[in-house]
Amino acid sequence: QVQLVESGGGLVPPGGSLRLSCAASGSFVRMDAMGWYRQAAGKERELVARIFSGGTINYAESVKGRFTISRDNAKNTVYLQMNNLKPEDTAVYYCSTEWQRYSISPWSSTWGQGTHVTVSS
Repeated sequence: QVQLVESGGGLVPPGGSLRLSCAASGSFVRMDAMGWYRQAAGKERELVARIFSGGTINYAESVKGRFTISRDNAKNTVYLQMNNLKPEDTAVYYCSTEWQRYSISPWSSTWGQGTHVTVSS
């Protein structure tokens, strides 16, 4: 199994910055996509940014130019640098990853427990 531990959320004024981290641990031979999703109150969970092991990156249109996703494969960690934050970025942010226990295993996915980001003056 893989466990994800997120950190870095908090309260920040509009225009501020935060950096989220998500560290994966456990037993696996391969980890592909690592991503960040968010869920605001009363809304469905949505993709924020995702980075694949080969380097391909996807961003939601609403965060392009403001958020940057990166990963450190040696540390099995994915980061989300969030700049110029807006009140509409307020949500619970979840980390997710896809991994294989063995090379012949099917792909599995794991979610973190979520970290709160509040953008307010």
